[in-house]
Amino acid sequence: MTNSVRKAPKIIAIANQKGGVGKTTTTINLGAALAEKRQRVLLIDLDPQGNASTGLGVSSDQRDITTYDLLSGDATLQDAIQSTSVKNLSIVPATTDLSSADIELIDNEKRSFLLKNVLNHTDKTASQFDYILIDCPPSLNILTVNAMVAADSIIVPLQSEFFALEGLSQLILTVRDVRQSANPDLRIEGIALTMYDRRNNLSLQVEDDARENMGDMVFKTVIPRNVRLSEAPSFAIPVLEYDPTSKGSLAYRALAKEVIEKSKKKGTTRHGT
Repeated sequence: MTNSVRKAPKIIAIANQKGGVGKTTTTINLGAALAEKRQRVLLIDLDPQGNASTGLGVSSDQRDITTYDLLSGDATLQDAIQSTSVKNLSIVPATTDLSSADIELIDNEKRSFLLKNVLNHTDKTASQFDYILIDCPPSLNILTVNAMVAADSIIVPLQSEFFALEGLSQLILTVRDVRQSANPDLRIEGIALTMYDRRNNLSLQVEDDARENMGDMVFKTVIPRNVRLSEAPSFAIPVLEYDPTSKGSLAYRALAKEVIEKSKKKGTTRHGT
């Protein structure tokens, strides 16, 4: 297939300003599940903690070229991409260098568009992929804004806990601001309930509240609390490789199926509606 007829990648930011909600876990395992379904996936680690990079087996001494180099213009996308142990899944790793981005980019008038320019849909490297997943930091800083400006849509991992919806409202306001100022086509792909325990009344209540308030925006799939899901990062592989039959693996496969079905309905070309 020639590049002229190749569909542009679907770019999805995985974002929530709260930490510990399963954001990186979702990025890694959704990426692995999409890759398992023969989708070509690029994961961009935009979190200075670099947990997605570690979780996919990229050690600190393997991170010579990172997302920091991309944003600073010192490297191209092609330079920065690394393969992983997962077939069809590649990554651009991150280091703590990213933590200084807010300060270093303060005087750059185009600071919110740096990642968008790197992932421009005419770029031959980006067009090799079906999906590009961006793991955002747990804050609404310039890095998260870059991801939102570059993305077609956002997946919001929502922990099944008290006050979860309260934090979601802040994120939605940021999405509206980005729509008005920089990316009018940005939309919320879906809300993924994480760390879900059907035996816990609070999880059930959060799910009921989320579906009542957000409707079809909430994915049908819920991600359960699962020991295997928690253990997999310590082995630097996705749960789909660590324990393919675990409840966590089954859930992320189901979530990937929903994401692909949504993409087919809305079209996978850049700025598809």
